Amino acid sequence: MIGFPAEITPIPAIKEIPQWYKDTDSYTIGIKKPNGNAHTSATIKKCIPVLDAMTAGYILPLPADIYVSIKEVDGVVTQWFEWANFDLIAFHPVEQAPLHPERKNYPFAKFNNPWSIKTPQGYSCLFVQPFHRGAPFTILPGIVDTDTYSAQVNFPMVINDPNFEGLIPKGIPMVQVIPFKRESWVMGLGDNEELAKATMVKNLLSSKFFDRYKNMFWHKKSFK
Repeated sequence: MIGFPAEITPIPAIKEIPQWYKDTDSYTIGIKKPNGNAHTSATIKKCIPVLDAMTAGYILPLPADIYVSIKEVDGVVTQWFEWANFDLIAFHPVEQAPLHPERKNYPFAKFNNPWSIKTPQGYSCLFVQPFHRGAPFTILPGIVDTDTYSAQVNFPMVINDPNFEGLIPKGIPMVQVIPFKRESWVMGLGDNEELAKATMVKNLLSSKFFDRYKNMFWHKKSFK
């Protein structure tokens, strides 16, 4: 990732674990034992798929404060954005995506990303709302072939609450970037043999109370 000298920079997502996750107990009863009804007492903190999603790829932080307010401009009530530094916000008219499920009938604000991203040949990047991290906005996801397109990728977004007014602070996770290798896929539907295999896996998973997916099926991922 190539950008400008700044106080904050992109980081591996694993280095930006949200506080709610850190504060969550691993077990509902405070100890690693069944819950008394022959079920696991593990919480979301022990769910490896959640952790894998949360720590996949990299986080681009918001490079400056943004303040959002509701303001009347030329007789029209709209969201008003102010930002502390950089050319941080641009807009798309709502008419460009009039039927998008995230529209709020305000112009779509857009984060102007100061960092450019370059991946090896054959690799693209998925840009998404940072997983499992609360924010007053939602990024509209997209995929860019960052092996051939290395200019800045900007991120249309919406403010979740159309009546929101307040500060979106510098440093909050702005976008999660997940690189992946482009490959062609062909979908198929399984037969009774595949169903039997799936049932066997399910039964194997159900034979343990704790860390079953992690210990029997999981492969560790690494983003540095």
